[in-house]
Amino acid sequence: MNILIKILFVIIIVPLAGGILAGLDRKVTARMQARKGPPLLQPFYDVFKLLQKENLVVRCSQNFYIYYFLFFVIFTVVLFFTGGDLLLVIFALALAGIFFVLAGFKASSPYSLIGAQRELLQIVSYEPAVILVAAGMYVVTKSFYVAQIIAFDQPLIKFLPGIFFAFLYILAMKLRKSPFDLSTSHHAHQELVKGITTEFSGRALAAIEIAHWYENILIMGLVYLFFASNIAFGIILTLAVYFLMMLVDNTFARFKWQHALGSSWLVALICGIGNIIILVALKR
Repeated sequence: MNILIKILFVIIIVPLAGGILAGLDRKVTARMQARKGPPLLQPFYDVFKLLQKENLVVRCSQNFYIYYFLFFVIFTVVLFFTGGDLLLVIFALALAGIFFVLAGFKASSPYSLIGAQRELLQIVSYEPAVILVAAGMYVVTKSFYVAQIIAFDQPLIKFLPGIFFAFLYILAMKLRKSPFDLSTSHHAHQELVKGITTEFSGRALAAIEIAHWYENILIMGLVYLFFASNIAFGIILTLAVYFLMMLVDNTFARFKWQHALGSSWLVALICGIGNIIILVALKR
């Protein structure tokens, strides 16, 4: 019963936190641009509005992949916040991303097709750095389990600065922010219109938004693991990292996919793998 209560708590609380974080993001971004911005709860109003709209589709099967995308994101979040295997969390999140890509391909729109291709390129770009996070934490803590990683008595950033930098570099991809918002954008006035989400509406688009709320909190949870030895310190630094991503989003133009792919792999190779090599060498 305890584990079921914990799972229900995670399923309910995480999207609420994700929606509030999205509202805070929009509010702070507006202030950075000298605008007043929408209310803090505007993301919730948008989702409720989408749930009431007519569900228009190009192909009926495209929504099938979206709901599987949402299911695997929720599964990943539950696994993470119940202290499960971090490696399984990363692979399940990658599987969720593949279902999102398949949904974009299934819509058969030129915009969603290009958006899906770019989404796939983003997965290829950021996945090495994300896997290195799990590998580095295992080298330090001797465990892949989130519960044991959090229980480690020293901040992991002390041992994994290179891996943290590599993860920080690709964080904008995971949060869908500039300069790496290649597959879609918060704004429709760009070359892709709305990219991979162009042909989705109604409940399916609401499901995508809710999945992104879950995903954003999960990504912030991964950032928190680097500072988890001190709860208050960890939360403050995690929020500081998110603020940094908002600042980057508002100061950088979008990169080309070639630059995104090449630079993310280069940073992962030099900083991430280099960090692990140094750790292993020091332990001998």
